[in-house]
Amino acid sequence: MEGEKLQILKGILGNFYNTNEEHLFYCPKCKHHKRKLSVNVEKDAFKCWVCDYHGRSLRRLVRKFADFRTLQKWDKLDGREDVTKFDDIFSEDSEVEEIQRIDLPKEFTSLANDDLPLAMTPALNYLQNRGVTKQDILHWKIGCCMGGDYNNRVVIPSFDEDGYVNYFVARTFNGSWRKYLNPPASKNIIFNELYLDFDKDLVIVEGIFDAIIAGPNSVPILGSTLRENSKLFQQIVKNDTPVYIGLDVDAERKTKKIIKDLLNYGTELYKIDTSGFDDIGSMSRQQFLTAKGKAVRYESNDYLLYEALGEL
Repeated sequence: MEGEKLQILKGILGNFYNTNEEHLFYCPKCKHHKRKLSVNVEKDAFKCWVCDYHGRSLRRLVRKFADFRTLQKWDKLDGREDVTKFDDIFSEDSEVEEIQRIDLPKEFTSLANDDLPLAMTPALNYLQNRGVTKQDILHWKIGCCMGGDYNNRVVIPSFDEDGYVNYFVARTFNGSWRKYLNPPASKNIIFNELYLDFDKDLVIVEGIFDAIIAGPNSVPILGSTLRENSKLFQQIVKNDTPVYIGLDVDAERKTKKIIKDLLNYGTELYKIDTSGFDDIGSMSRQQFLTAKGKAVRYESNDYLLYEALGEL
């Protein structure tokens, strides 16, 4: 089987030469003039030593740089069924949604400013107690409102791929009724799409403070599930993005559904164990990185086995 897979890769990436257990190809990502893409078929992994394009699934290379027929050949070697649903969710006849753009509250003040009034101190203290750093405030463009409908709330805006605000999360910092007060807008957005890289590992979390702890390439689903026709799901499938799922412990049912749906599309998928914590937002960054490093990979063929063993 390894020999057959190597021939498929050769058809996609061109000739190669061997070095120990690895095979060196030209990198299709950076197109460096030397063969710097190291492929290990046995370990199912690849890495470019120039641009650092890497992954733990050679299927990502096949899906991204080959045609669908070649992908079917690869999947047959892996014992996968044909993924016909991939075409269904990207049908040309699907309804085109309007682009969502909204305004931030007029009382919004950026907390990244150097000279802030003393009235902003409680907001800064609240963020500090949640483990949010000055760098986080700058990266996530966090602000607060001291008046209006969102009075006494920190506000974290979301920017679409063109840099326009398409949503925001407003969280009370003084114990007011309703922890979260969000705008009357659709949640079917990719939170902070402007800053996400779908070629790298993407961490899916439940809430915005989980995402802040998880790091820049993480996205909150805002308490919702992740449906196949959602914008985030479609971007993951289109880009064949490796996904780490780190939802709250009490969201196992939701987690199972998301894992099952993503596996149907051959997504490289890992589940982060958040047991012992309320959520990722209650972890330290080092605790999160440790948990992510121990994340369990799930494969389509093993899904039923994991479920039967109670591991999913």
